[in-house]
Amino acid sequence: MTTFVDRVELHVAAGNGGHGCASVHREKFKPLGGPDGGNGGRGGDVILTVDQSVTTLLDYHHSPHRKATNGKPGEGGHRSGKDGQDLVLPVPDGTVVLDKAGNVLADLVGHGTSYVAAQGGRGGLGNAALASARRKAPGFALLGEPGDLQDVVLELKTVADVALVGYPSAGKSSLISVLSAAKPKIADYPFTTLVPNLGVVTAGSTVYTIADVPGLIPGASQGRGLGLEFLRHVERCSVLVHVLDTATLESDRDPLSDLDVIEEELRQYGGLDNRPRIVVLNKIDVPDGKDLAEMVRPDLEARGYRVFEVSAVAHLGLKELSYALAELVASARAARPKEEATRIVIRPKAVDDAGFTVTREDDGLFRVRGEKPERWVRQTDFNNDEAVGYLADRLNRLGVEDELLKAGARGGDGVAIGPEENAVVFDWEPSVTAGAEMLGRRGEDHRFEGVRPAAQRRRDRQAERDESEREFDDFQPF
Repeated sequence: MTTFVDRVELHVAAGNGGHGCASVHREKFKPLGGPDGGNGGRGGDVILTVDQSVTTLLDYHHSPHRKATNGKPGEGGHRSGKDGQDLVLPVPDGTVVLDKAGNVLADLVGHGTSYVAAQGGRGGLGNAALASARRKAPGFALLGEPGDLQDVVLELKTVADVALVGYPSAGKSSLISVLSAAKPKIADYPFTTLVPNLGVVTAGSTVYTIADVPGLIPGASQGRGLGLEFLRHVERCSVLVHVLDTATLESDRDPLSDLDVIEEELRQYGGLDNRPRIVVLNKIDVPDGKDLAEMVRPDLEARGYRVFEVSAVAHLGLKELSYALAELVASARAARPKEEATRIVIRPKAVDDAGFTVTREDDGLFRVRGEKPERWVRQTDFNNDEAVGYLADRLNRLGVEDELLKAGARGGDGVAIGPEENAVVFDWEPSVTAGAEMLGRRGEDHRFEGVRPAAQRRRDRQAERDESEREFDDFQPF
Protein backbone atom coordinates (compact mmCIF):
# COMPACT_ATOMS: atom_id res chain seq x y z
CA MET A 1 0.00 0.00 0.00
CA THR A 2 1.28 3.48 -0.89
CA THR A 3 2.29 5.42 2.25
CA PHE A 4 4.43 8.21 0.79
CA VAL A 5 3.42 10.43 -2.11
CA ASP A 6 5.43 13.48 -3.15
CA ARG A 7 3.67 14.48 -6.38
CA VAL A 8 -0.07 14.78 -7.03
CA GLU A 9 -2.42 16.58 -9.38
CA LEU A 10 -5.08 18.44 -7.43
CA HIS A 11 -8.41 19.67 -8.79
CA VAL A 12 -9.75 22.51 -6.67
CA ALA A 13 -12.99 24.47 -6.97
CA ALA A 14 -13.71 27.62 -5.01
CA GLY A 15 -17.22 28.39 -3.83
CA ASN A 16 -19.68 30.36 -5.95
CA GLY A 17 -20.90 33.72 -4.75
CA GLY A 18 -24.50 33.93 -3.60
CA HIS A 19 -27.06 35.78 -5.73
CA GLY A 20 -28.36 39.14 -4.65
CA CYS A 21 -32.03 39.45 -3.76
CA ALA A 22 -34.59 41.61 -5.58
CA SER A 23 -37.19 42.48 -2.96
CA VAL A 24 -39.48 45.38 -2.12
CA HIS A 25 -40.43 46.17 1.47
CA ARG A 26 -44.09 45.47 2.09
CA GLU A 27 -45.79 46.69 5.22
CA LYS A 28 -49.30 47.83 6.01
CA PHE A 29 -49.83 51.57 5.48
CA LYS A 30 -46.40 51.83 3.80
CA PRO A 31 -47.09 51.43 0.08
CA LEU A 32 -43.69 52.85 -0.93
CA GLY A 33 -41.47 50.78 1.29
CA GLY A 34 -38.60 50.76 -1.18
CA PRO A 35 -36.16 48.01 -2.15
CA ASP A 36 -34.80 45.85 0.67
CA GLY A 37 -33.01 42.99 -1.11
CA GLY A 38 -29.77 41.91 0.60
CA ASN A 39 -26.44 41.05 -0.99
CA GLY A 40 -25.23 37.52 -1.64
CA GLY A 41 -22.39 36.00 0.37
CA ARG A 42 -18.85 35.50 -0.92
CA GLY A 43 -17.80 32.02 -2.02
CA GLY A 44 -15.13 30.23 -0.01
CA ASP A 45 -11.47 30.18 -1.14
CA VAL A 46 -9.28 27.09 -1.46
CA ILE A 47 -6.06 27.80 0.46
CA LEU A 48 -2.90 25.68 0.62
CA THR A 49 -1.13 26.14 3.97
CA VAL A 50 2.12 24.62 5.24
CA ASP A 51 1.60 22.39 8.27
CA GLN A 52 4.67 20.93 9.97
CA SER A 53 2.70 17.88 11.10
CA VAL A 54 2.03 16.86 7.47
CA THR A 55 4.86 14.97 5.75
CA THR A 56 3.26 13.52 2.63
CA LEU A 57 0.70 14.35 -0.06
CA LEU A 58 -1.01 10.98 0.38
CA ASP A 59 -4.42 12.44 1.28
CA TYR A 60 -4.60 14.31 -2.01
CA HIS A 61 -3.47 11.21 -3.92
CA HIS A 62 -6.60 9.41 -2.69
CA SER A 63 -8.93 12.46 -2.84
CA PRO A 64 -7.72 14.84 -5.58
CA HIS A 65 -10.99 16.75 -5.94
CA ARG A 66 -11.59 19.46 -3.32
CA LYS A 67 -14.30 22.16 -3.22
CA ALA A 68 -15.05 25.07 -0.92
CA THR A 69 -18.60 25.97 0.07
CA ASN A 70 -20.80 28.45 -1.79
CA GLY A 71 -22.01 31.76 -0.48
CA LYS A 72 -25.67 32.00 0.51
CA PRO A 73 -28.10 34.20 -1.46
CA GLY A 74 -29.35 37.47 -0.02
CA GLU A 75 -32.85 37.83 1.39
CA GLY A 76 -35.44 40.51 1.85
CA GLY A 77 -35.32 42.85 4.79
CA HIS A 78 -31.72 43.87 3.98
CA ARG A 79 -30.43 40.44 5.06
CA SER A 80 -27.16 39.57 3.38
CA GLY A 81 -26.26 35.97 2.63
CA LYS A 82 -23.65 34.13 4.66
CA ASP A 83 -20.14 33.89 3.22
CA GLY A 84 -18.91 30.48 2.13
CA GLN A 85 -16.34 28.78 4.36
CA ASP A 86 -12.74 28.76 3.14
CA LEU A 87 -11.26 25.32 2.54
CA VAL A 88 -7.75 25.16 4.08
CA LEU A 89 -5.66 22.27 2.75
CA PRO A 90 -2.55 21.43 4.84
CA VAL A 91 0.57 20.58 2.82
CA PRO A 92 4.10 19.58 3.88
CA ASP A 93 6.87 22.11 4.27
CA GLY A 94 8.67 22.46 0.93
CA THR A 95 5.64 21.95 -1.33
CA VAL A 96 5.90 23.56 -4.76
CA VAL A 97 2.67 24.51 -6.57
CA LEU A 98 2.75 24.33 -10.37
CA ASP A 99 0.22 24.72 -13.15
CA LYS A 100 -0.42 22.05 -15.78
CA ALA A 101 2.29 23.55 -18.01
CA GLY A 102 4.91 23.22 -15.27
CA ASN A 103 5.12 26.92 -14.35
CA VAL A 104 5.79 27.54 -10.65
CA LEU A 105 2.91 29.34 -8.96
CA ALA A 106 4.15 29.20 -5.37
CA ASP A 107 6.96 27.71 -3.33
CA LEU A 108 5.63 27.02 0.16
CA VAL A 109 8.46 26.94 2.70
CA GLY A 110 7.98 27.70 6.38
CA HIS A 111 5.19 26.88 8.80
CA GLY A 112 2.02 28.85 8.07
CA THR A 113 3.01 29.91 4.55
CA SER A 114 -0.14 29.88 2.43
CA TYR A 115 -1.28 30.29 -1.16
CA VAL A 116 -4.81 30.83 -2.49
CA ALA A 117 -5.12 28.14 -5.15
CA ALA A 118 -8.69 29.08 -6.12
CA GLN A 119 -10.53 32.28 -5.23
CA GLY A 120 -14.19 32.29 -4.31
CA GLY A 121 -16.69 34.23 -6.38
CA ARG A 122 -18.07 37.59 -5.30
CA GLY A 123 -21.58 37.78 -4.01
CA GLY A 124 -24.13 39.62 -6.12
CA LEU A 125 -25.53 42.95 -4.98
CA GLY A 126 -29.16 43.08 -3.91
CA ASN A 127 -31.54 45.67 -5.34
CA ALA A 128 -31.21 47.79 -2.18
CA ALA A 129 -27.52 48.34 -3.01
CA LEU A 130 -28.38 49.09 -6.66
CA ALA A 131 -30.91 51.81 -5.89
CA SER A 132 -30.02 55.32 -7.01
CA ALA A 133 -31.66 58.70 -7.48
CA ARG A 134 -32.71 57.74 -11.01
CA ARG A 135 -33.46 54.06 -10.31
CA LYS A 136 -35.27 54.19 -6.99
CA ALA A 137 -36.69 50.67 -6.96
CA PRO A 138 -34.64 48.30 -9.14
CA GLY A 139 -36.53 45.20 -10.17
CA PHE A 140 -33.39 43.12 -10.42
CA ALA A 141 -30.30 42.06 -8.50
CA LEU A 142 -26.84 40.95 -9.55
CA LEU A 143 -25.95 37.29 -9.73
CA GLY A 144 -23.09 35.81 -7.72
CA GLU A 145 -19.86 35.12 -9.55
CA PRO A 146 -18.75 31.50 -10.04
CA GLY A 147 -15.68 30.44 -8.08
CA ASP A 148 -12.37 29.61 -9.73
CA LEU A 149 -11.74 26.11 -11.04
CA GLN A 150 -8.04 25.21 -11.02
CA ASP A 151 -5.95 22.15 -11.77
CA VAL A 152 -2.61 22.39 -9.96
CA VAL A 153 0.30 20.03 -9.45
CA LEU A 154 1.84 19.70 -5.99
CA GLU A 155 5.46 18.57 -5.72
CA LEU A 156 7.17 17.96 -2.41
CA LYS A 157 10.85 18.91 -2.16
CA THR A 158 12.25 17.90 1.21
CA VAL A 159 13.53 20.77 3.34
CA ALA A 160 16.85 19.48 4.76
CA ASP A 161 20.37 20.81 5.24
CA VAL A 162 22.31 17.68 4.27
CA ALA A 163 21.49 15.06 1.63
CA LEU A 164 23.03 11.58 1.61
CA VAL A 165 23.38 10.21 -1.91
CA GLY A 166 24.73 6.90 -3.07
CA TYR A 167 23.94 3.43 -4.36
CA PRO A 168 21.24 1.32 -2.71
CA SER A 169 22.57 -0.53 0.38
CA ALA A 170 25.52 1.85 0.71
CA GLY A 171 24.48 2.51 4.31
CA LYS A 172 22.67 5.86 4.06
CA SER A 173 19.73 4.81 6.26
CA SER A 174 22.12 3.28 8.78
CA LEU A 175 24.02 6.56 8.99
CA ILE A 176 20.83 8.53 9.65
CA SER A 177 19.78 6.05 12.33
CA VAL A 178 23.04 6.51 14.30
CA LEU A 179 23.52 10.24 13.69
CA SER A 180 19.94 11.11 14.72
CA ALA A 181 16.93 9.65 16.45
CA ALA A 182 15.31 8.61 13.16
CA LYS A 183 14.38 4.94 12.83
CA PRO A 184 14.27 4.11 9.10
CA LYS A 185 13.78 0.59 7.78
CA ILE A 186 17.17 -1.10 7.33
CA ALA A 187 17.84 -4.39 5.53
CA ASP A 188 20.59 -6.02 3.46
CA TYR A 189 18.84 -5.89 0.07
CA PRO A 190 18.70 -3.11 -2.54
CA PHE A 191 15.85 -0.61 -2.50
CA THR A 192 15.05 -1.19 1.14
CA THR A 193 14.47 2.54 1.44
CA LEU A 194 11.49 3.54 -0.69
CA VAL A 195 10.91 7.04 0.70
CA PRO A 196 13.24 9.85 1.80
CA ASN A 197 14.12 9.63 5.49
CA LEU A 198 14.70 12.70 7.65
CA GLY A 199 16.64 13.03 10.86
CA VAL A 200 17.68 15.89 13.15
CA VAL A 201 21.34 16.02 14.23
CA THR A 202 22.84 18.15 17.01
CA ALA A 203 26.57 18.87 16.80
CA GLY A 204 27.72 21.41 19.36
CA SER A 205 25.56 24.50 19.00
CA THR A 206 24.41 23.63 15.47
CA VAL A 207 21.21 21.72 14.83
CA TYR A 208 20.61 20.55 11.28
CA THR A 209 18.44 18.08 9.37
CA ILE A 210 19.79 15.25 7.28
CA ALA A 211 17.98 13.25 4.59
CA ASP A 212 18.80 10.28 2.40
CA VAL A 213 17.78 10.05 -1.23
CA PRO A 214 16.84 6.47 -2.14
CA GLY A 215 17.20 4.62 -5.38
CA LEU A 216 20.13 6.31 -7.14
CA ILE A 217 21.56 3.95 -9.78
CA PRO A 218 22.95 4.50 -13.30
CA GLY A 219 20.21 6.14 -15.37
CA ALA A 220 18.33 7.52 -12.36
CA SER A 221 18.04 10.98 -13.94
CA GLN A 222 16.27 9.35 -16.91
CA GLY A 223 13.84 7.38 -14.76
CA ARG A 224 15.62 4.16 -13.83
CA GLY A 225 15.16 2.88 -10.31
CA LEU A 226 13.64 5.37 -7.91
CA GLY A 227 16.07 8.22 -8.50
CA LEU A 228 13.96 10.35 -10.83
CA GLU A 229 11.14 10.34 -8.29
CA PHE A 230 13.34 11.50 -5.41
CA LEU A 231 16.15 13.56 -6.94
CA ARG A 232 14.00 16.64 -6.43
CA HIS A 233 14.47 16.19 -2.69
CA VAL A 234 18.16 17.10 -3.09
CA GLU A 235 17.43 20.56 -4.51
CA ARG A 236 16.93 22.36 -1.19
CA CYS A 237 19.90 20.74 0.60
CA SER A 238 22.99 22.85 1.31
CA VAL A 239 25.50 19.98 1.51
CA LEU A 240 25.78 16.74 -0.47
CA VAL A 241 27.35 13.67 1.11
CA HIS A 242 28.50 10.79 -1.09
CA VAL A 243 28.11 7.57 0.89
CA LEU A 244 30.39 4.97 -0.73
CA ASP A 245 30.25 1.28 0.10
CA THR A 246 33.72 -0.16 0.75
CA ALA A 247 32.43 -3.68 1.39
CA THR A 248 30.26 -4.26 -1.69
CA LEU A 249 30.03 -7.84 -2.95
CA GLU A 250 29.53 -6.78 -6.57
CA SER A 251 32.73 -7.39 -8.53
CA ASP A 252 32.11 -4.63 -11.07
CA ARG A 253 31.81 -1.87 -8.46
CA ASP A 254 34.31 0.11 -6.40
CA PRO A 255 34.05 3.42 -4.49
CA LEU A 256 35.62 5.54 -7.27
CA SER A 257 33.34 4.23 -10.03
CA ASP A 258 30.30 4.57 -7.72
CA LEU A 259 31.24 8.19 -7.10
CA ASP A 260 31.59 8.89 -10.83
CA VAL A 261 28.20 7.33 -11.59
CA ILE A 262 26.34 9.31 -8.91
CA GLU A 263 28.08 12.56 -9.89
CA GLU A 264 27.03 12.02 -13.50
CA GLU A 265 23.41 11.50 -12.46
CA LEU A 266 23.51 14.69 -10.36
CA ARG A 267 25.05 16.58 -13.28
CA GLN A 268 22.36 15.40 -15.69
CA TYR A 269 19.64 16.35 -13.21
CA GLY A 270 21.17 19.84 -13.05
CA GLY A 271 21.28 22.74 -10.63
CA LEU A 272 23.56 21.12 -8.02
CA ASP A 273 27.05 22.10 -9.16
CA ASN A 274 27.52 24.78 -6.49
CA ARG A 275 26.75 22.52 -3.49
CA PRO A 276 29.71 21.57 -1.27
CA ARG A 277 30.43 17.84 -1.25
CA ILE A 278 32.15 15.46 1.09
CA VAL A 279 32.79 11.72 0.77
CA VAL A 280 31.99 9.11 3.43
CA LEU A 281 33.66 5.71 3.09
CA ASN A 282 31.27 3.46 4.97
CA LYS A 283 31.58 -0.06 6.42
CA ILE A 284 35.22 0.15 7.52
CA ASP A 285 34.39 -2.32 10.28
CA VAL A 286 34.74 -5.01 7.62
CA PRO A 287 38.46 -5.92 7.18
CA ASP A 288 38.37 -5.72 3.38
CA GLY A 289 36.38 -2.48 3.64
CA LYS A 290 39.06 -0.86 5.80
CA ASP A 291 41.80 -1.85 3.34
CA LEU A 292 39.82 -0.56 0.34
CA ALA A 293 39.10 2.73 2.11
CA GLU A 294 42.81 3.30 2.72
CA MET A 295 43.54 2.54 -0.94
CA VAL A 296 41.02 4.97 -2.48
CA ARG A 297 41.34 7.78 0.05
CA PRO A 298 44.40 9.41 -1.61
CA ASP A 299 42.66 9.44 -5.00
CA LEU A 300 39.53 11.05 -3.51
CA GLU A 301 41.56 13.69 -1.69
CA ALA A 302 43.44 14.39 -4.91
CA ARG A 303 40.07 15.23 -6.49
CA GLY A 304 39.50 17.82 -3.77
CA TYR A 305 37.05 15.91 -1.55
CA ARG A 306 37.11 15.82 2.22
CA VAL A 307 37.01 12.13 3.10
CA PHE A 308 35.69 10.49 6.27
CA GLU A 309 36.05 6.80 7.08
CA VAL A 310 33.11 5.63 9.18
CA SER A 311 31.20 2.59 10.30
CA ALA A 312 27.53 2.98 11.10
CA VAL A 313 27.48 -0.47 12.72
CA ALA A 314 30.55 0.00 14.94
CA HIS A 315 29.93 3.76 15.44
CA LEU A 316 33.38 4.67 14.14
CA GLY A 317 34.21 8.17 12.87
CA LEU A 318 30.69 9.49 13.41
CA LYS A 319 31.55 12.38 15.73
CA GLU A 320 34.07 13.87 13.31
CA LEU A 321 31.58 13.50 10.48
CA SER A 322 28.71 15.18 12.37
CA TYR A 323 30.87 18.17 13.35
CA ALA A 324 32.21 18.55 9.82
CA LEU A 325 28.65 18.59 8.46
CA ALA A 326 27.65 21.13 11.12
CA GLU A 327 30.52 23.38 10.01
CA LEU A 328 29.44 23.24 6.36
CA VAL A 329 25.79 23.84 7.25
CA ALA A 330 26.66 26.85 9.41
CA SER A 331 28.75 28.32 6.58
CA ALA A 332 25.92 27.79 4.09
CA ARG A 333 23.42 29.45 6.42
CA ALA A 334 25.72 32.44 6.97
CA ALA A 335 26.16 32.86 3.21
CA ARG A 336 22.44 33.06 2.56
CA PRO A 337 21.07 36.57 2.05
CA LYS A 338 19.13 37.85 5.00
CA GLU A 339 15.38 37.84 4.58
CA GLU A 340 14.04 41.31 4.10
CA ALA A 341 10.86 42.57 5.68
CA THR A 342 7.77 42.14 3.57
CA ARG A 343 7.41 45.03 1.17
CA ILE A 344 4.19 46.25 -0.36
CA VAL A 345 4.66 47.11 -4.02
CA ILE A 346 2.14 49.56 -5.44
CA ARG A 347 1.81 49.54 -9.21
CA PRO A 348 -0.61 52.27 -10.28
CA LYS A 349 -2.45 51.83 -13.55
CA ALA A 350 -1.27 53.71 -16.58
CA VAL A 351 -3.01 57.00 -17.28
CA ASP A 352 -4.35 55.69 -20.59
CA ASP A 353 -5.42 52.29 -19.22
CA ALA A 354 -9.15 51.98 -19.91
CA GLY A 355 -9.44 48.65 -18.07
CA PHE A 356 -10.54 46.76 -21.19
CA THR A 357 -9.57 46.11 -24.79
CA VAL A 358 -11.58 45.88 -28.01
CA THR A 359 -10.15 43.80 -30.87
CA ARG A 360 -11.54 42.84 -34.22
CA GLU A 361 -11.06 39.18 -35.13
CA ASP A 362 -10.64 37.62 -38.56
CA ASP A 363 -14.30 36.62 -38.80
CA GLY A 364 -15.42 40.22 -38.20
CA LEU A 365 -16.41 39.62 -34.58
CA PHE A 366 -15.46 42.34 -32.09
CA ARG A 367 -14.17 40.92 -28.80
CA VAL A 368 -14.17 42.88 -25.53
CA ARG A 369 -11.75 41.70 -22.82
CA GLY A 370 -11.29 43.20 -19.40
CA GLU A 371 -11.84 42.40 -15.74
CA LYS A 372 -14.81 44.70 -15.23
CA PRO A 373 -16.79 43.95 -18.42
CA GLU A 374 -16.37 40.20 -17.97
CA ARG A 375 -17.34 40.34 -14.30
CA TRP A 376 -20.39 42.48 -15.05
CA VAL A 377 -21.52 40.00 -17.72
CA ARG A 378 -21.18 37.07 -15.31
CA GLN A 379 -23.33 38.89 -12.76
CA THR A 380 -26.16 39.83 -15.15
CA ASP A 381 -29.47 38.00 -15.26
CA PHE A 382 -30.24 38.03 -19.01
CA ASN A 383 -33.83 36.98 -18.37
CA ASN A 384 -34.49 40.39 -16.86
CA ASP A 385 -34.65 43.31 -19.32
CA GLU A 386 -33.93 45.87 -16.62
CA ALA A 387 -30.78 43.96 -15.58
CA VAL A 388 -29.64 43.86 -19.20
CA GLY A 389 -30.29 47.60 -19.51
CA TYR A 390 -28.25 48.19 -16.34
CA LEU A 391 -25.38 46.22 -17.92
CA ALA A 392 -25.65 48.31 -21.10
CA ASP A 393 -25.47 51.51 -19.03
CA ARG A 394 -22.39 50.32 -17.16
CA LEU A 395 -20.59 49.31 -20.35
CA ASN A 396 -21.46 52.64 -21.92
CA ARG A 397 -20.16 54.61 -18.95
CA LEU A 398 -16.95 52.56 -19.00
CA GLY A 399 -16.41 53.61 -22.62
CA VAL A 400 -16.95 50.27 -24.35
CA GLU A 401 -19.40 51.73 -26.84
CA ASP A 402 -17.01 54.52 -27.83
CA GLU A 403 -14.19 52.06 -28.35
CA LEU A 404 -16.41 49.85 -30.50
CA LEU A 405 -17.18 52.85 -32.70
CA LYS A 406 -13.47 53.68 -32.96
CA ALA A 407 -12.72 50.06 -33.91
CA GLY A 408 -15.19 50.32 -36.80
CA ALA A 409 -18.20 48.54 -35.35
CA ARG A 410 -21.57 49.26 -36.91
CA GLY A 411 -25.09 48.45 -35.89
CA GLY A 412 -25.78 44.73 -36.23
CA ASP A 413 -22.12 43.65 -35.89
CA GLY A 414 -21.37 40.76 -33.57
CA VAL A 415 -19.74 41.63 -30.23
CA ALA A 416 -18.38 39.07 -27.76
CA ILE A 417 -17.53 39.88 -24.15
CA GLY A 418 -15.17 37.41 -22.51
CA PRO A 419 -12.79 34.63 -23.61
CA GLU A 420 -13.55 32.48 -26.61
CA GLU A 421 -14.55 29.43 -24.57
CA ASN A 422 -16.98 31.32 -22.32
CA ALA A 423 -18.18 34.51 -23.99
CA VAL A 424 -21.50 36.31 -24.27
CA VAL A 425 -22.18 37.14 -27.93
CA PHE A 426 -24.82 39.61 -29.12
CA ASP A 427 -25.66 41.84 -32.08
CA TRP A 428 -24.57 45.34 -31.15
CA GLU A 429 -26.82 48.32 -31.57
CA PRO A 430 -25.49 51.77 -30.60
CA SER A 431 -27.55 53.37 -27.86
CA VAL A 432 -27.49 56.17 -25.34
CA THR A 433 -27.20 55.94 -21.59
CA ALA A 434 -30.53 55.12 -20.04
CA GLY A 435 -31.93 56.60 -16.91
CA ALA A 436 -35.14 56.18 -14.98
CA GLU A 437 -37.08 57.64 -17.89
CA MET A 438 -36.28 54.52 -19.94
CA LEU A 439 -37.76 52.17 -17.36
CA GLY A 440 -41.26 50.79 -17.19
CA ARG A 441 -42.44 48.39 -14.54
CA ARG A 442 -39.91 46.58 -12.41
CA GLY A 443 -37.93 44.14 -14.50
CA GLU A 444 -38.65 46.00 -17.78
CA ASP A 445 -36.67 48.35 -19.99
CA HIS A 446 -38.29 50.04 -23.01
CA ARG A 447 -35.10 49.64 -25.04
CA PHE A 448 -35.75 45.91 -25.21
CA GLU A 449 -39.38 46.01 -26.27
CA GLY A 450 -38.38 45.12 -29.83
CA VAL A 451 -36.02 42.39 -28.71
CA ARG A 452 -38.32 39.45 -28.15
CA PRO A 453 -37.56 35.73 -27.96
CA ALA A 454 -38.25 33.72 -31.12
CA ALA A 455 -41.18 31.86 -29.56
CA GLN A 456 -42.75 35.15 -28.50
CA ARG A 457 -42.32 36.57 -32.02
CA ARG A 458 -44.05 33.50 -33.49
CA ARG A 459 -46.94 33.87 -31.06
CA ASP A 460 -47.25 37.57 -31.93
CA ARG A 461 -47.27 36.84 -35.68
CA GLN A 462 -49.89 34.12 -35.19
CA ALA A 463 -52.04 36.56 -33.19
CA GLU A 464 -51.74 39.14 -35.98
CA ARG A 465 -52.84 36.54 -38.57
CA ASP A 466 -55.79 35.50 -36.40
CA GLU A 467 -56.80 39.13 -36.04
CA SER A 468 -56.62 39.64 -39.83
CA GLU A 469 -58.76 36.56 -40.44
CA ARG A 470 -61.38 37.80 -37.98
CA GLU A 471 -61.47 41.20 -39.69
CA PHE A 472 -61.91 39.48 -43.09
CA ASP A 473 -64.75 37.31 -41.77
CA ASP A 474 -66.51 40.37 -40.37
CA PHE A 475 -66.20 42.25 -43.67
CA GLN A 476 -69.58 42.57 -45.48
CA PRO A 477 -69.47 43.69 -49.16
CA PHE A 478 -71.87 46.34 -50.28
